[in-house]
Amino acid sequence: MKCPACKVPGVDWGAVMVALCVFDAYGTLFDVDAAARRAASEPGAGALAAHWPTLSADWRRKQLEYTWLRSLAGAHVDFWQVTQDALDWALEAAGLDDPALRARLLDLYQRLDPFEEVPQVLNALQGQGVRLAILSNGSSAMLSEAVTSAGLDGVFDAVLSVDEVGIFKPAPAVYDMVGARFGIAPKDVLFVSSNGWDICSGAAYGFRTLWVNRAGAPQDRLHGAPEHVARDLRALPDLIGGL
Repeated sequence: MKCPACKVPGVDWGAVMVALCVFDAYGTLFDVDAAARRAASEPGAGALAAHWPTLSADWRRKQLEYTWLRSLAGAHVDFWQVTQDALDWALEAAGLDDPALRARLLDLYQRLDPFEEVPQVLNALQGQGVRLAILSNGSSAMLSEAVTSAGLDGVFDAVLSVDEVGIFKPAPAVYDMVGARFGIAPKDVLFVSSNGWDICSGAAYGFRTLWVNRAGAPQDRLHGAPEHVARDLRALPDLIGGL
């Protein structure tokens, strides 16, 4: 099955009239590979230099798996604990028993680099008068640190963490937080995520959706489908232009 409505920057998508643009954080605004990539480039990186792409992929995969499994089991912990647990699995899988490396990776994860286009796109949306928010599995403390370190303080009207509801995406209770905070219907929200499962779930919930398919992945076979697809965020101001 081909990904429907795959569109690239520069194509006229037509204006999507929404009252609010809500972003996932990790993988959408912030580069989840940045911590391992940066640590691998530092002096004394040793074995990490050769293995960081695999370690980073394992870290992210287990991080997501743990959120889903904990949600199903009713065994919620905050995303920082999940992030540490996932890293411990990835380090063991890579045969890296190095407490200093673990500490360094966790430190860098709290200050992930934003993707290159993020500051410019968010500034453009602000210039259009678009309200902006984050809706993330991240803990409140993690998100605060990530936003500040990326120089994005003051950009968002709200930074919403699943800490408030005690369950991870794609539980509907997480998406409910947007309407509860802003008092608007799902159809008036453009939800932007790089995670295929997240964007499909958001679409099924009733949000307008943009899947930022940075990896060029196949569309997930789930209960919803993205309305728009792009490889990065650059076309977003044109997509919701006119607000």
